[in-house]
Amino acid sequence: MRLLDHPASLAKVQRQFRVTGRNRLATYRMHQMNHEIMQVELRYGRSTISTRLPDDAHVTIVRKPAMPVLPDPLRTVAQALAQPVGCAPLNEFARGAASACIAICDITRPVPNHLFLRPLIQSLMDAGIRSDAICVLVATGLHRPNEGPELAELVGDPWVLETVRVANHFARDDGQHVDIGRTRTRGTVVRLDRRFVEADVRIVTGLVEPHFMAGYSGGRKVVAPGLAHAETITTFHSARFMADPAASNCNFEKNPLHEEQLEIIRMLGQVLALNTVIDEERRLSFVNFGDVLASHAEAVDFTRPFSEVSLPQRFHTVVTSAAGYPLDKTYYQTIKGMVAAMDILAPGGDLIIASECSEGMGSPEFAASQQRLVQRGRAAFLDSILRKSHADIDEWQSQMLLKPQAIGNIRLFTRGLSDREKQWTGVEVITSLDEAVKTSLLRSPDRRIAVIPEGPYVVPFYRQDSSPEASARTR
Repeated sequence: MRLLDHPASLAKVQRQFRVTGRNRLATYRMHQMNHEIMQVELRYGRSTISTRLPDDAHVTIVRKPAMPVLPDPLRTVAQALAQPVGCAPLNEFARGAASACIAICDITRPVPNHLFLRPLIQSLMDAGIRSDAICVLVATGLHRPNEGPELAELVGDPWVLETVRVANHFARDDGQHVDIGRTRTRGTVVRLDRRFVEADVRIVTGLVEPHFMAGYSGGRKVVAPGLAHAETITTFHSARFMADPAASNCNFEKNPLHEEQLEIIRMLGQVLALNTVIDEERRLSFVNFGDVLASHAEAVDFTRPFSEVSLPQRFHTVVTSAAGYPLDKTYYQTIKGMVAAMDILAPGGDLIIASECSEGMGSPEFAASQQRLVQRGRAAFLDSILRKSHADIDEWQSQMLLKPQAIGNIRLFTRGLSDREKQWTGVEVITSLDEAVKTSLLRSPDRRIAVIPEGPYVVPFYRQDSSPEASARTR
């Protein structure tokens, strides 16, 4: 991989910068200021935020390599529906069916719903299903519902809202769920949204990206936790699941969440999936359709080389983001950015993260969990939750925060939290990215810094046998 040309001296840039990816040129936005300060843009809210890096710092920019961009997304979606993975084309599969349910991710994921919902619905209607028998269901899990203008933004196509019923999943509504049994391996009670279970055609849609608990998002994860009852979610998000080292980013092997999700799909029966992968600019890079397990596996295989990056060293200073809007709307989601970066954080180092947190902490339950964490301390908090068979709602996110905290110092830059909320973050809240970077580098033994502008959508792993130019390793 060659180094990027730069307005400053090429030799100087070659000396100070490496862009790490997978055997392809990765790009980054940076400019020189007065030949002494370098500036990097991090995703923050709906835009970016700049941080200035001292000229004598040795900087590694961790970014996805350039991804292919589909030149005609609508045509590619139509091709995916006509040439599915492991099942008949949708217009054939749905023939004779009386109802259909399409599950979509909630507002926390930048899924390009506007590209595929209408083609999916039209295919179902062409197969003979009436529009009033088709439901688009927002797979909220235990998140809040998406309504009004936010729902319109999420769906992205007024035709969909005018043509079929669009509704939210409510995990605490007992009457909306069907009990389909228990998983054999771990005995999880499986209760799923009735509207999805009882539909003749069941389709999940979503974005396939690294996920800090389940390995990768999308596919089976849209069903559980997306459409699951609170009892099911709090069981396989309990501390015993989260404490398993295999419940981690980009990993499926012996991952207890992933294994439970696969078992739930097998209990449920036939489910189809439309999977998407987007590049750093949120453009469609990949789409497929088919059997939920087979198509999701294919999508994961596509995205792994871009989403996973191997590095031969750890860093005393790591600067990252929470991926910007919509993921960084809450502190709850911000923790994903901390966990994604922790494998390259040197013990005792500083992980500096920028997140807008425009909606504050997140749910009241998460805020309460954070208060318990701060008041009791990390060890006592972990000991208390490990005794439970079911997690309190959203306390699993507080447990995940403990993982990067055990490695180094977490510093958060945000303008979205109140003074009271900042007390419950469990981390140091800073007022200046530049000063935090400067202070960290002063304590650094080698002035090396890693910057991850996209946050948790790309996951760096420390691999002693890798080189900065090496491909990302499959995990």
